[in-house]
Amino acid sequence: MNETRDRILDVALDVLGENPDAGIGDIASAAGVVRRTVYGHFPSRLDLIRTLTERAVTEMTAVLTEVNASDAEADATWVEFIARVWPVAHRYRVLLALRRGEYGEAIHGLLGPVDELLADLVKRGQDSDVFAQHLPAGILSQVAYGVVFAIADSDRSNGTLGARAATITSLLMLGVPETRAIALVGDSPDPQHSSGAADRPAPDTTSSPHPPRIR
Repeated sequence: MNETRDRILDVALDVLGENPDAGIGDIASAAGVVRRTVYGHFPSRLDLIRTLTERAVTEMTAVLTEVNASDAEADATWVEFIARVWPVAHRYRVLLALRRGEYGEAIHGLLGPVDELLADLVKRGQDSDVFAQHLPAGILSQVAYGVVFAIADSDRSNGTLGARAATITSLLMLGVPETRAIALVGDSPDPQHSSGAADRPAPDTTSSPHPPRIR
């Protein structure tokens, strides 16, 4: 029973990733089951979307909680977070499109724990003069992380951007100077091209002074 449910969820991610407007019938067909089987696990399309969102939240909060416990500076912590969460953002990229549609309110509510942890990290960076202070932490964190999901969504079509581009771009949105952002990311390969990416140590930032920050 759980295997069928998990398979439906996995297939739904693929199908919705290609077409956010796909219906239950499309998902059932791709999963090799009948619509009644899908409805047996998820009474409505909203229930299916909510379950996908809950899975994404569980994975992202686990990563965020762990990296937030680090003593590294906030920008280095952000780099580590994106490196480790990129496969999750790439897998659940469809939530960005769905969040803009009829399921936006439900998805927004479920993403609350992730939004709070992101805001805490950005506030820590603002308090230590690492991130820009022209926007409240809650808004700035959403702007920066929205870029990550947007690049993850565009990356599915050609595979030329990846986590490195997402990390550098989001750091720039946070007010980190370009030279610092590039130095933090370095020449490391993207996680989808390197199975050991998640195990790489955080960048050494102790010898790199911070240039003046945007305020």
